[in-house]
Amino acid sequence: MNDRPRYDAGMNAVAVPRTIFDESHDDFRDTVRRFVEREVVPNLERWSEAGRVDRDLFRKAAETGLLGITAPEEFGGGGVEDFRYNAIIIEEFAGAGATDVSMSIDGENDLVAPYFIAFGTDEQNERWLAPMLAGEKIGAIAMTEPGAGSDLASLTTTARPDGDEFVLNGAKTFISNGLLADFVIVAARTDPEAGRKGISLLVVDTDTPGFTRSGPLKKIGLFAQDTAELSFADVRVPRANVLGGEGEGWKNMRRNLPIERLSIAVTSMARMRATFEQALAYATERHAFGQRIADFQANRFYLAELATEIEVTQAFIDRCIVDASGHQLDEVTAAMAKWWTTELHQRVIQRALQLHGGYGFMREYAVARDYMDSRVATIFGGTTEIMKEIIGRRLTK
Repeated sequence: MNDRPRYDAGMNAVAVPRTIFDESHDDFRDTVRRFVEREVVPNLERWSEAGRVDRDLFRKAAETGLLGITAPEEFGGGGVEDFRYNAIIIEEFAGAGATDVSMSIDGENDLVAPYFIAFGTDEQNERWLAPMLAGEKIGAIAMTEPGAGSDLASLTTTARPDGDEFVLNGAKTFISNGLLADFVIVAARTDPEAGRKGISLLVVDTDTPGFTRSGPLKKIGLFAQDTAELSFADVRVPRANVLGGEGEGWKNMRRNLPIERLSIAVTSMARMRATFEQALAYATERHAFGQRIADFQANRFYLAELATEIEVTQAFIDRCIVDASGHQLDEVTAAMAKWWTTELHQRVIQRALQLHGGYGFMREYAVARDYMDSRVATIFGGTTEIMKEIIGRRLTK
């Protein structure tokens, strides 16, 4: 059964209309929706089996105007600093059941491109950003390490200065676009004695001697998402490849992490809406003991509670989207959005699967795929516990 629901805010009768989009955003949503229906949905099963998307997807996305919307026009971007367009891309991919594919495109838009936009020199942007936005090269960012996880300050990958180069050694894991990437932004210690001030970001071309990768990693969900382990063994990286200045990596990562976390929240928001709508439709069509599943009071209460929580959360996420569009999104608000939305997604999917009964446990149903795909959202981009720590520190400082 191929029942991947399409995201459409306001499908159920009690949904609150969203007011943050104008006509240009609606037109763009139609463009993205057609792209997803034409280029993504027919290939989902094949990509899931392969553990990665086709490289050609990035070229087609670029031709449609889905890459680098906020990047400068001189490098092939859209020159529009409006995160609402990024959110629309996420919503349309995720709402169609293609969260794993969304992460490939979104990874470039919201994780990789912002570093070049904010910190790249013209030469660096011509070399890496421009071909990425044209779909000719694929980029990734490598922060997480096997022994560090969410604790980025404890990373052990080192880049030892050696004349006009750094000698890079270490390993990274759970890297999105890791197998397909032509270049990777790597967080490494260029000064082991300087603590957080000794972390720098280096751009590494993946054909550089000493760089190896393995995968795709065998995950319990997000099967079409290219996820890999990276290894660096005496990889020589020119000093000219430092992105944002030596010793500025920690500060620059903190600057960009709020957008990454909002992207995760927007993804969970879109998926939970689609899953809820499917569960609602199933409950109003399925009969048991002489009545619809939805007519049992316990189930009506479940649906009422979830519908309310979804609408309240959507209002908060929309505010965050507007804040991000105006460069006003701070790390605490992003942390709130990330942990709350991903945890609510878990509650929605649990109830939705329960309403489906035994069919909810069948992988051909979208609710089962969402059950597998959604679980990691409370982990990557910083765990729920780390998000609460960020918020708590601000409250008690």
